[in-house]
Amino acid sequence: MSFDEKNSWVYLVTAVAGYATYLILLASLGPDAYVPLLLWTVGGAIVANILARIVLAIGNRRDAGKRDQRDREVFAFGERVGGAFVVIGAVAALLLSLVEAPWFWIANAVYLAFVLSAIVGAAARLTAYRRGMPQW
Repeated sequence: MSFDEKNSWVYLVTAVAGYATYLILLASLGPDAYVPLLLWTVGGAIVANILARIVLAIGNRRDAGKRDQRDREVFAFGERVGGAFVVIGAVAALLLSLVEAPWFWIANAVYLAFVLSAIVGAAARLTAYRRGMPQW
């Protein structure tokens, strides 16, 4: 397994864990607490991802930072696939703001879009590593 593939697993796990934590805490504390919950869980997921990648790099010193052409192509493919969800989230947030929806829904639509982008992008990268790049 390449170093970038391991990084994709880390990214996928931290994205899912961070959003699951947010949803669990939101369900228990209620929607009035969404601002600090969202900020803390996003920040926590970022910190967890950075720390996990540092641990991964220390454990794989020989392979850390080495990328070949396939790794670059797989990464770009995952970013293109995941990037579509950022656009979908931006459109959803725009539509919600046009109908003057509460900020809670706008913020959660944007957060969901970023999480879906991370999950789908990482899943696309992992699939490309396991089954090869799709032939268009």
